[in-house]
Amino acid sequence: MECAGEDFAHPDHLDVISFGVILRQSGVVTAPLVERMVPDSLWELFARVVPPAPERPQGGGRRRRGDREVLPAIIFVATSGCTWNQLPPGFGLPGVTAFRRFTEWSEARVWAKLHRPVLDELRARGELD
Repeated sequence: MECAGEDFAHPDHLDVISFGVILRQSGVVTAPLVERMVPDSLWELFARVVPPAPERPQGGGRRRRGDREVLPAIIFVATSGCTWNQLPPGFGLPGVTAFRRFTEWSEARVWAKLHRPVLDELRARGELD
C-alpha cells in the first residue's frame, strides 16, 4: 500500500501535506501540524478518557512518550494509509511506539469512550447533521 507521506523521509526538501501545513522542518514535526491534527479541544476530550500511564517497576528503560506526542502519530497512520513502520521520522518516535500505544488504548476502549464526547461536542457547535 502506498503511504501518503512517503516523501517524508527524503532529506532534501520540506514536506508539505495537502492542506498546506509544513509538516517537517529539520526532521521535526512542526507545531501547526500537531495542532491541526490534535487541536486543544480534541486533546481536552481525549485527556478525559485516556487511562493513566501504567507504573513501571524500578523505573528502568526509556521514558514513556507523552500521550500528546503519540496521538498525532496514531491519527496520521489511521488517516494516511501508511503502515506503522512507514511512520515518518518527523514525528520523532518509532512506529512501534505508536502501535503499542494504539493497542494499549484500544484494549482500554479509549476510542469507544471518545466517540460520544466528540459527537456531543460537534452537536453543541452545530457541526453535526
